[in-house]
Amino acid sequence: MKTPLEILNKQFGFNEFRFHQDQIIESVLAKKDTAVLMPTGGGKSLCYQIPALLFDGLTIVISPLIALMKDQVDGLRLNGVAASFLNSTLSVNEQAEVMSDIRNQQIKILYIAPEKIFINEQQFLNFLKPLNISLFAIDEAHCISHWGHDFRPEYLQLAVLKKHFPDVPIIALTATADELTRKDILEKLKLQSPKIFISSFNRENIHYYVESKQNWFPYLVDYLKKHKEDSGIIYRLTRASTESLAVDLSELGFSAKPYHAGLEKQTRDLHQELFIKDKVKIIVATIAFGLGIDKSNVRFVFHVDLPKNIESYYQETGRAGRDGIKSDAILFYSRGDLVKLKKFCEIENNPAQSKIMLEKLNKMARFCETQTCRRKFMMNYFGEEYPNYCGSCDVCLSKYEKFDGTIVAQKALSAVARLDQRYGVNFVIDFLRGSKSEKILPWQTKLKTYGVGSDKSKDEWRQYLNDFIVMGYLLQEEGQYPILKLTEKSRAVLKGEETVILVKTVTRKEAEHKEQPYEIELFSHLKNLRNHLAEEARVPAYIIFSDTTLLELATYLPQDFSELAKISGFGEIKLQRYGKVFLDEVVDYCRKSDLPSRVMNKFPKRLRKPRSPRASERTDTKLESFELFRSGKSVTEIAAIRNLTTSTIENHLAHYIETGEIGINELVTPEKIGQIEKAIQLHGDLLPGLLKNELGENISYGEIRAVINYLKLKNA
Repeated sequence: MKTPLEILNKQFGFNEFRFHQDQIIESVLAKKDTAVLMPTGGGKSLCYQIPALLFDGLTIVISPLIALMKDQVDGLRLNGVAASFLNSTLSVNEQAEVMSDIRNQQIKILYIAPEKIFINEQQFLNFLKPLNISLFAIDEAHCISHWGHDFRPEYLQLAVLKKHFPDVPIIALTATADELTRKDILEKLKLQSPKIFISSFNRENIHYYVESKQNWFPYLVDYLKKHKEDSGIIYRLTRASTESLAVDLSELGFSAKPYHAGLEKQTRDLHQELFIKDKVKIIVATIAFGLGIDKSNVRFVFHVDLPKNIESYYQETGRAGRDGIKSDAILFYSRGDLVKLKKFCEIENNPAQSKIMLEKLNKMARFCETQTCRRKFMMNYFGEEYPNYCGSCDVCLSKYEKFDGTIVAQKALSAVARLDQRYGVNFVIDFLRGSKSEKILPWQTKLKTYGVGSDKSKDEWRQYLNDFIVMGYLLQEEGQYPILKLTEKSRAVLKGEETVILVKTVTRKEAEHKEQPYEIELFSHLKNLRNHLAEEARVPAYIIFSDTTLLELATYLPQDFSELAKISGFGEIKLQRYGKVFLDEVVDYCRKSDLPSRVMNKFPKRLRKPRSPRASERTDTKLESFELFRSGKSVTEIAAIRNLTTSTIENHLAHYIETGEIGINELVTPEKIGQIEKAIQLHGDLLPGLLKNELGENISYGEIRAVINYLKLKNA
C-alpha cells in the first residue's frame, strides 16, 4: 500500500506536506472525525483527496461552491483521479450516468451540494446507504454557523450524517472561522471527539494596504496601468457601482467585466469563464463572486468599499496569490462606509446576532484605523500571535513623523462645541474652512471658530477628524445623519490640560519579497504553451499548471526528465502527459541562450536541518537575558534587572531551547512539559493563544514557547 507522501508526489507532484497536512491525513486515515482550519490556498483539498485515494470506498465532498466543483474535478482527472460531481448544472441523463458510475465503483471522489443529499425526502441519502462510503468531507464548514460570515441554512441538515453513517469519519474544513464559529461547527456537525488542526492564518505572500477613499479612482487607475498583465478582482458593495466601474475601466482600455447576482446567469457565467481562462484580466464584483474560484494567479484584490467583517475580508483577499507568489490586497477606507454598513448588521428579531455582527463590523473598522502592523492585527483577531512588524503592510512600510496636534484638535473640538454638537463631519469641515455655502447660516459665520481652519484642505480636516474619533476625542453617533459629539477626553483638550500627538506619513518604501531570479522571456513562452494546452483540454490554464510551476521551470531550467520530476506540480501523470512539451520548450530556450541547468539549486525544504544561529545573528536583547540566566539569575531577577516583564524574558530564553544552549528542564517542570505536549498534539503548535486558553493560568506563554522549541529541536 502506498504512503500519503507517495500519493502526494505521484498524483499531485509535490515533495513535501505543509500546514499540518500529514498529521491531518493521518487522523483521517485512522477514521477519526477531524476539523481543519487552514488558510485559503493552503492545500485543504489534499487533506481529503489523499485519504480518498488510500481508502477502499467512495469519498463524498460536500461543498456549496458549484462553480468550483467542475474545476476541482477537472484538476483531479488531469492528475489521474476518478472524480465526478452532481449538481444542478448537469442534465437528468448526465446525473443518471454519474450515479451509475458510483454504483459500479468507478468513482473515488464525488462532489455534491448540501441540498442534493436531502431533496425528495432524502432520496439521495437512501441511495448512499448501501454503498461503501469511506469519508465525508465538508468544505466551507463555517457555513453551518449562524456566527459565521456566510451562514447557509441547508448546512444545518448535515448533522444527520452521523446518525445515518455513524462509522464513517467526517472531515470539516474552513479557511475562516473565529473561536465562536469554530465551537459552533463542532457542535452542529455532532463530530465525535474530533481532532482539531489550526494552521497559521498568515499568508506571507499577500501584502496588505489600507488607503484613504478620497481620490480612490485615480489611485486604482494608476495601479492598474502598472499591472496590465496581471489578473485581479475589484470588490464593490452594490450592483450599480459594480457595473459602472467595469464600464469606466473598459472605456480607459482595461480588460474588465462586471459580476453580480443581478446579471443573467448566462452573462454571469460567461464573465467568470473569461476571467478564469485569462481572457479578461479584471472582474469587478460584489461579494457574490469568488466563492467558487480556484484561480491561482490572481495578483491583486481591491476593496473599494468596506467589508462587513474581518472573516470576509480575509477570505476575499485570500483569493489573491493562491500560488504563493507576491500579491496585493488594497482596501479604500472611509468612516462614511462604516456608518452606512451599520444598518446591515441588524438581524430582525435576533438582537444577540445583531450585536455580534455589529462587533465584527467595528473590528473591521479598527483594522483599517490601526496605526500598528495590519498583519499582526489580523493574526491576533484569529487568536494567533504575531510580531509587531511584518514588513509587508502599509503601516510597517511607512515612516511616520509625530507632531503636536493640540492646536488643530482645539480648533476642531471648539467648532463642534460652538455648533452645539448638532452637525456631521462634512458640515464641520465646511465651517472650519470658512465655506460660503448656503448651508451655513448667517449667525454661524459670526462664531469665533468659523474659518479658523482655512489653511487646511478638506482631505486634511477629514483625516484629522477621523483621527480624533479613533483617539476618543470625538464621538460619531449612529443613524442616517451621524453627528459629532464631544467626549470626556475632549474637554481636557479644550481646557489645555492634555496634549494631542498626531502622526503623519513621511515616506513609504517598497515591500521586499524574496523570489529567485527567473528567465522572464522563458516564463512568457511557458505561459503561452500552457494556455494553448488549456484551450485544447477546455480547462482553465491554472489547472494544467500553476504559475508557481512555470516560475520554477523558468528558474531552475531542468534539462531532462529526472530533473523535470523535481519541479513542483509534475506528478507521475502530468509528467507523462505534459513533460515532453514543457521540457522541449525549456531545453530549446537554454540552448539558444547558452544556459545550464540550475536544478541543483532547488532543495526540498524538508531536507534542511535547523542550525544554531551565530552570535552575530542573535538580537542583543535576547543575548543579554541569556547571559544573565547563565550567571545564575532567575527569570524574575532578570526581569527586574532589565525592567522587562517575566513573559518577555521567558520568550528570550525559549529561543535558546531550540539552539540546544538551554535544557528544557531548566525552564519548565516535567509535569508542565507533559501537559503542554498533550495540548500541542491536539491543537498543533502554531497558535500559542489557543494553547494558553486550553492550559490555563498556571502555564505561561514563555513555557509554551519553550516546549514548542524543545519539540522542534527534538524532531530536527
